[in-house]
Amino acid sequence: MVLAAVGATAAGGDGSGKREVSQEQYDTLIAQCRYAGTGPAKCRAEVRRTYRVGNEDTALDCRAYAGVAVCGELRLSKAERQCVRESTEQGLSLRRAEVECYARS
Repeated sequence: MVLAAVGATAAGGDGSGKREVSQEQYDTLIAQCRYAGTGPAKCRAEVRRTYRVGNEDTALDCRAYAGVAVCGELRLSKAERQCVRESTEQGLSLRRAEVECYARS
């Protein structure tokens, strides 16, 4: 589980090839690395390679539940996916279950 939303990059006008996000989105992407199963340092390096601060990316899915903010599609481990299945079966919304299960691991 690296991080979220590292797949699609949108080339910026400066030719960097990095996806442009707002400062708040960038900060959220960096902060969510504390939950990354591959290690925070590797996750932060991936964020720096993939994103740059500029204009807000309105297509980037950012959300916060239970005091945990994340952006992008979360790459969940097998255990986290199981947690999501169990949580949604108990009535939790899918988006909230993803965030809570990601942050618990």
